[in-house]
Amino acid sequence: MLTTDVAPGVHRLAHAYVNCYLVEGDDGRLTIVDTGLPDTWPLLGHAVRALGRRPDDVAAVVLTHAHFDHTGSAAAAQRRLGVPIWVHPEDATLAAHPYRYLHERPRAAYPVRHPLGLVPLTAMLAAGAWRVRGVTGTTPIRPDEALPVPGGPRVVLSPGHTLGHVALHLPDRDALISGDALVTLDPYTYGRGPQIVAGAATADSAQALASLDALAATGAGVVLPGHGDPWTEGIASAVEHARRVGPH
Repeated sequence: MLTTDVAPGVHRLAHAYVNCYLVEGDDGRLTIVDTGLPDTWPLLGHAVRALGRRPDDVAAVVLTHAHFDHTGSAAAAQRRLGVPIWVHPEDATLAAHPYRYLHERPRAAYPVRHPLGLVPLTAMLAAGAWRVRGVTGTTPIRPDEALPVPGGPRVVLSPGHTLGHVALHLPDRDALISGDALVTLDPYTYGRGPQIVAGAATADSAQALASLDALAATGAGVVLPGHGDPWTEGIASAVEHARRVGPH
């Protein structure tokens, strides 16, 4: 587990090659962005307490998208903390059935072509990737709104990885939580540097590349991806790099 301050009032919890973020609000309450895997749940509790907060200071969970490695602790948060789980309506069904996701390319071929991808995938399995519970009764995210949750992140619609993927812009902190619309580590290939995720887990790579325009329009200085380390050279350079890498 690694918990680091990555932007003013934004903290990264990295576990099993998946990132979650804790965003502080002006009132001292917290928003959790993405929830990792089932075994991430106790680590989120430790991270909250390390910030000097209590579990009842968590006001909301926001999902950038509803793949199993980002919703793994969402049902626990809903059940035990009683907080709303925000997700785009296009991903609400996926949140309830997190293994039924669209992907362009066969997943089985990737460990053969990219054997280093077994490193993060094995870590995810060990952290409970095979036993993620779906979550229902979610609260719908609307495009281009500032969510009424601590930190007030602005929604950046960025479909392609999933149909309802969103990024979250924190303009007052010069940060963009990009989810899996743009990552700096692809868990399927072990490729590093800004890129979209492999077709093994992306619904529409062409759409994912087109959505990079919306990310670039934020002008954020720090990019906080769903997988991999933060990118501190600005979203414009990250998008340029991802376009050069292209679909894979």
